[in-house]
Amino acid sequence: MSQPTSVPEWLMAVGLAEYAACFARNDIDMSMLPHLTDLDLKEIGIISLGHRRRLLTGIAELRPADARPRPKPQTEAERRHLSIMFCDLVASTALSTRLDVEDLRVAVGSYHRCCAEAIEREGGFVAKYMGDGVLAYFGYPQASEHDAERAVRAGLALAEAVPLLDTPAGSPLGVRVGIATGLVVVGDLLGTGAAQEQAVVGETPNLAARLQALAAPGAVVIASGTRDLTGGLFEYRDLGMVPLKGFDRNVRAWQVLGSDAAESRFEALRAAGAPLVGRDDETSLLLRRWEQAKAGKGRVVLLSGEAGVGKSRLTQVLLELSAPERHARLRYFCSPHHQDSALHPLIGQLNHAAGIRRADADAVRLAKLEAVIAQATDSPREVLPLLADLLGIAPGDRHPAIDLPPPVRKARTLEAPLTLIEGLAARCPVLMIFEDVHWSDPTTRALLDLLVDRLDALRVLLVLTFRPEFAPPWRDRPQVDLLGLGRLPSEQCTAIISHLTGGRVLPREIASQILDRADGVPLFVEELTKTVLESGLVRKAGSNAYLATALVGRTAIPETLLDSLLGRLDRMPETRDLAQLGAAIGRQFSYELIAAVAELPPPLLARSLERLESAELIFRRGAPPDAEYTFKHALVQDAAYGTMLREKRQRLHARIAATLESDFPEIPVRQPETLAHHCAEAGQTEKAADLYIAASARATAASNNIEATAHLKRAMALVKTLPPRAPRTVELRNRIMLSGWWWWSA
Repeated sequence: MSQPTSVPEWLMAVGLAEYAACFARNDIDMSMLPHLTDLDLKEIGIISLGHRRRLLTGIAELRPADARPRPKPQTEAERRHLSIMFCDLVASTALSTRLDVEDLRVAVGSYHRCCAEAIEREGGFVAKYMGDGVLAYFGYPQASEHDAERAVRAGLALAEAVPLLDTPAGSPLGVRVGIATGLVVVGDLLGTGAAQEQAVVGETPNLAARLQALAAPGAVVIASGTRDLTGGLFEYRDLGMVPLKGFDRNVRAWQVLGSDAAESRFEALRAAGAPLVGRDDETSLLLRRWEQAKAGKGRVVLLSGEAGVGKSRLTQVLLELSAPERHARLRYFCSPHHQDSALHPLIGQLNHAAGIRRADADAVRLAKLEAVIAQATDSPREVLPLLADLLGIAPGDRHPAIDLPPPVRKARTLEAPLTLIEGLAARCPVLMIFEDVHWSDPTTRALLDLLVDRLDALRVLLVLTFRPEFAPPWRDRPQVDLLGLGRLPSEQCTAIISHLTGGRVLPREIASQILDRADGVPLFVEELTKTVLESGLVRKAGSNAYLATALVGRTAIPETLLDSLLGRLDRMPETRDLAQLGAAIGRQFSYELIAAVAELPPPLLARSLERLESAELIFRRGAPPDAEYTFKHALVQDAAYGTMLREKRQRLHARIAATLESDFPEIPVRQPETLAHHCAEAGQTEKAADLYIAASARATAASNNIEATAHLKRAMALVKTLPPRAPRTVELRNRIMLSGWWWWSA
């Protein structure tokens, strides 16, 4: 059947042609249909819940043809951190024995479409249909900082939606879902034609498949790695350590029961962190503005900063410091999953404040909402029908149904929460916090426009947090302060490390690595320190120190940060190879070197570097051809480098080494250790060891004995990987021993 070309034609196809005038009056054409929400349909006058559901189902069926292009899978295999979902149709064998094959085809097709819709709605990638099973990846080909959460939400949506499918089965279908998260290799194309798939290799897909088999019908079971990343966002039942076929150890598993009632994403995901460090001035400003608000002069503070820099932690401190005082506290949380859901933060706040649960009957929900509204106004009848309608609660017999033109209805709906805020402020001071406004929907921003203009005469402090890419339209208002959070200096980062280690001192080289890679971002400091403490790299020594358990290497990127970092790189797939090449060169690289190694036409190279720079993945000093580039975060460099397979890494390092020798002859003479590093990573072990010995001799001549020793240790580590009796190995070992430094520094 061909796709409809007009809204009336589409309405006729879904059997609701009587609404053509509603759509026409509101200037809704085919291009707008995929963006409509349930609230939008209410606003244009569609009262029937059943009809709205039919329309939304019809819109969902249009989306595959009309949706914006999805990121294309990579054509080259990569190391990736994925959340992998296996879902399986319950009792499919029994179904096949009692249904005609054509009816079975219809039932399985409906199930597959339902799976694809739920998975793609949460940003997943359907990798393969296997009869009645579905394999999906979250984090490929486009990573995001919420991949594990998205996978779980898709699983819960499937568990709820599949039994509601209308199929020839004659009884509700059921599904089992298993989800695991971890490192895999993905991207190898297997098969041809319709059978072609993006294969994934690693323990993670096997674990997800076994957890799916463990799940009861209608259940979502996840591995510990996924549970660690989703934190308190969901309610769980601990299944304990379970034996799984093919695994030589028991595995911890969890059943996801539903979304948790945690008010804040920060509290759900970062419940136990380090104290706030280095934000005394910012805290003082917030407290001064709070005092002004309590005195009747409403204030707004715009709190801007990159991810992980401490915005939510600062608002948490404000909440803690204001707790002893009598006041009303309103918290709103914008979500990356609901940027097109009108007034989602307000709906969440009202549901949380009223204690409304999904299982509550309409009468119970209405009574809870009434109780909350009564705390703010003596005339609840003015706002209750509007807010009840917003929450999808039937108004009951005691309250009139809303019968207003859509524009008036929308204006009254936006006015209702303002009425509550004004009522609360007349009773006591109000502290309002709007988190992550960069994820807000357009209607929420319209509500904030009204609120900011109105609160200067109210006892209200409004704090809005957002990332730097968001441009707040309120910054020039007289009652507004813009407060930017920067990165912390090393001494304050050291204080965070000390708190997490309980005052014990980490080995100097490990602490330095944490500080270098965290770049002053408090969250990075916390997660890197936790990774070190949990990885076995150190052990306690006495009452006040840790000792390294082995030769210190580069610690892995914490899984809590990896998806976010990869997501930034995935948003620019056309520059991926150049970013990987830059990462192989190092944290810093020159235009001259990357131009020589990349072998790209100068205009294309310039455009690609400009795109990486505009995305703030790299910074530039100077102008080409004399420009120097630096990765904004050491962890961004690590993420770009970490996606490459060993073979590609070796190939790039070999090209870099050859280019340094041919085009930059001063490097082998003045910085032999730089060339040695690339030779070692390229698998040119003997040459690398030789260069490290030369670097040691050069450092010794300058009395830089510590550096000389470090170079010799690297040379010795390389020599130990060579055939022990080979003449070249013996020669290199003798040269290291003759240096003298090895003996007293080992």
